[in-house]
Amino acid sequence: MSNGNSDRNQTSQDNNSGAEREFCEFRRKVRNSELLSAAIEKILRSLKYTGKLSVIVQNGEVLKSGYEEGYFRHHGDLSY
Repeated sequence: MSNGNSDRNQTSQDNNSGAEREFCEFRRKVRNSELLSAAIEKILRSLKYTGKLSVIVQNGEVLKSGYEEGYFRHHGDLSY
């Protein structure tokens, strides 16, 4: 005979374990700079883009993204 509370507790533990694994994978990708798709990285390389990219995420959805071109550029360094 199965106990309903026991089944719910196991399901909750499984969900927590899955969320923990996903968050660990997210942290690993951030740490290893693996946030952009290969296609975007290819475009950035071809443009020799130097700057700052930002992404605002809420509840798993991208709300806003943007860039600041020349964020790391020194004054007078305008070689294209």
